[in-house]
Amino acid sequence: MQNERPSTPFHRRLEAGEPLVGSFVKLPSSHSTEILGRLGFDFVVIDEEHAPIGVETADRMILAGEATGVAPIVRVRRGDASDILRVLDSGAAGILVPHVDTPEKAAAIAAMCRYRHGNRGFSNTTRAGNYGGSSFASLIEDQDRSVVCIAMIEDTAAIPLVDTIVAVEGLDAIFIGRGDLAVAFGETDMNAPVVARATDRIIEAAAKASKPVFVTAANVDEVASFHARGARGFIMASDQGFLRQAATGALASFYSWKRQNKSGEV
Repeated sequence: MQNERPSTPFHRRLEAGEPLVGSFVKLPSSHSTEILGRLGFDFVVIDEEHAPIGVETADRMILAGEATGVAPIVRVRRGDASDILRVLDSGAAGILVPHVDTPEKAAAIAAMCRYRHGNRGFSNTTRAGNYGGSSFASLIEDQDRSVVCIAMIEDTAAIPLVDTIVAVEGLDAIFIGRGDLAVAFGETDMNAPVVARATDRIIEAAAKASKPVFVTAANVDEVASFHARGARGFIMASDQGFLRQAATGALASFYSWKRQNKSGEV
């Protein structure tokens, strides 16, 4: 398959409203990111929250993203300064912070992503600073312009406050965590009516604030549905999911052949 990904920086493509395709990366290795990047995915979300990914592994995964042209977003464990600063200094294109349920939390994480009008700790001796090759001024300008700060809305407590959360200055995008929302509502289906209503409410608020929305989508039909409702970033699966899907298909094909070809038995 030909790589159709444009060379335009990720943040500019997001700002332009282009539909973008991504994948969670949960296996603690840089190889998944490299493969997805070579295939032409627009972004990956390196999952530090739900996967056993440590500091050095995440660093290599970010580097693999840079090397193959796929934007590495990191879902950090918590929205604290040390988690956010570390991955941004490693060169992440952005961060995804789970369980943002108040405008105060949203404002705090937005500030951690910015030098000017924020409180991000400064060092230009990192990968993001070209290991000392970037001047103070150029690093500040580049990072403040290009880093994407994404809040994950996945708690029922966030729904009544969603308009004020998404309106926070410096918050660049919203990710709707339909899985956690389903559990919080006492459901076992991400497409349950109460989850769908909450999802539409979040999308509506984000549209009013001109903030792009990310969602998970099981197939292209869901992509089309969410795109029509205003979403622009689509996570189609994870590296684990792609592996399981391919392996399941291979096994099914093999055992189908084995049942039909009794001569293969000893």
